[in-house]
Amino acid sequence: MGFNQGQLEASLKDAHQLIKDGKIKEASPLDTSDAFQNLCYASRTGDLKVCQESILSGVNINARDTFDNTPLMLSSLCGHYEVVQLLLESGALCERDTFQGQRCLYNALNHRIRNLLLQYDYSKSADLLQPFASHISSLLRHASPNTSDICLSAASTSWNLHKFILSARSSYFSKNLQSSPASATWRLVNVPAEAYQVVIQYLYLGAVPTDLGLTNESSVTVDEVLAGIDKASKQLGIESLWEGILAGNDKRLARQRHQDDVEQGRDQIEEWYHSNIIRHKLVVDTSRAQEVKWIRDNVIFADVLLRADEEVNEEEHKSGQNTPTVPNPLGRLNGILIDPAMNSRSPSRARKPRKSVLFPVHRAMLTRSGYFQTMFESNFQEARLTEYLHIITVDCSPEVLEIILNYLYTEKADIPIELAIDVLFAADMLFIELLKTKAATVISTIGHGSSGLAGRLHTEGEETEVEPINVYDVIRAGWLLNIRRLEEFSARFLAYRLEDYIDEPDFEELIKESASRIEKRQETDTIELLDDIRYYLSERFRLRFEDPGLDGMMNEGEIDAEAAQAISESAGSDFKDEAIEVKDLPPPIEGVKSIEDVPTVPSEFKTLDGEVVSDEFAADAINYQTLLSTIDNLLDRLKLDA
Repeated sequence: MGFNQGQLEASLKDAHQLIKDGKIKEASPLDTSDAFQNLCYASRTGDLKVCQESILSGVNINARDTFDNTPLMLSSLCGHYEVVQLLLESGALCERDTFQGQRCLYNALNHRIRNLLLQYDYSKSADLLQPFASHISSLLRHASPNTSDICLSAASTSWNLHKFILSARSSYFSKNLQSSPASATWRLVNVPAEAYQVVIQYLYLGAVPTDLGLTNESSVTVDEVLAGIDKASKQLGIESLWEGILAGNDKRLARQRHQDDVEQGRDQIEEWYHSNIIRHKLVVDTSRAQEVKWIRDNVIFADVLLRADEEVNEEEHKSGQNTPTVPNPLGRLNGILIDPAMNSRSPSRARKPRKSVLFPVHRAMLTRSGYFQTMFESNFQEARLTEYLHIITVDCSPEVLEIILNYLYTEKADIPIELAIDVLFAADMLFIELLKTKAATVISTIGHGSSGLAGRLHTEGEETEVEPINVYDVIRAGWLLNIRRLEEFSARFLAYRLEDYIDEPDFEELIKESASRIEKRQETDTIELLDDIRYYLSERFRLRFEDPGLDGMMNEGEIDAEAAQAISESAGSDFKDEAIEVKDLPPPIEGVKSIEDVPTVPSEFKTLDGEVVSDEFAADAINYQTLLSTIDNLLDRLKLDA
């Protein structure tokens, strides 16, 4: 059924009024902050590193600037495919029936970007907290593995729940469970079970049903359930539930309210996680880690310990540095029993011990990992309940394990580029696909660095930028884990820095590995890595050759300096006879007193083979052919045909 113009205008007016009253959020609010302006500029210029850093810092990627431009629209208009992909994966909105969504599609610079927007079908811009909220809600339904540690009962109905979720979400349970952490059952006040069902569903980040869960067989009325919800929400300290009930049946308000409730719930669990789990992590000597005894009835309701060992420092181990260690207090701390034998030796004969970190965690959150889900569902020892918590060793560093736990508990993954590959392998080992994707995204964005690409050859005298990652490790990780995104990133990374890498022995070894990945290789078989490098090498220089007319000569074979320079000069001669009317001269440059002080463009450019030319485009044309020849020479030296 269609709507006439009057209905549409009324609906639009109501929506604007709801936004003005603060009841629903604007999809693309105006943002004039410097952080957002930096994101917009990076989206226009295609700076993946700055875009990723801005997203990680919490900048709203769906905001708009003073010209009504969103970062997604700017990157789409300017043709930066990788930036568009990053923004879409990070939750950028591109709704088909909105003004901003239509602008993105209409202004897409090329079909590749347009197809990417269509591939997302304007529906993958989903709530990024949905996987987190879905897992928390699923804990009410999944009986295996059994991760509950408290049973709530009302009338003839009972629910198997989790103390840490109740403590994080309800001030009532936080206070009472803290004083009696060993409680396994809890009797609720005289309120209809249907009311408590709605309350518990809300605590577990589920949407409040419009029918309040009542059926024809229900023995209570709607008014009784509403009265029960009002009483229970006040008792448990969750007044926001009653506010959601009062929102009525408006779908927009209900959807906005649920998103706000999920975000609030995530923030509460995150605060509880940092105040309890991270605060109570235990650092011990690796040799004594298995001697730690942590009782099950502890005040943070942990039911398993995850252990991560520090990496062995070979130099310190060989030098045998003697450093005193702090004695551990004897006794009980938060349910931890410290063995008297764990006291330190005297400083005179003590070596610096290797450390391990123990994290007290909950199986309910670990089951977001397929590895732990299978472990706790099986008959392994770790699935059995004992007096003291099981210690499970995870093969990664403590820093990487903390990043994994941050993701499992908060859906946040602030991954430093230095640890990105380690997080990638750990996420693959634990079957956490979304975290694996996030790590690959960090590598393929921040890993690009901030150096100029095509202009790298004309920065003589400048200090070479230190690369943030080892590209050889990245491409081998892409091969091993079958992540095409990392393979493409590595090929592009090498192509834009080929003159720095092509003479390295490690690069030759990498080409050999790529060739050997084809079983029963024939002479006519190609080398995938070299094909990708050639493609991105062509892209690197082609962008600079399109205007002066050198693009066509790139595919014609060898080109000398005179030919390249002649074409470049002829391209510029078309503008010699055009008169330029100067109305307003720019202000004088500060600090410049004479024409000699004005910085000039270099009149000569040195190519990779040592030849000096007077035109930058001619130098790039020669450098392109030189790099291709170097690749061919490398293949001849390795006796490979590709």
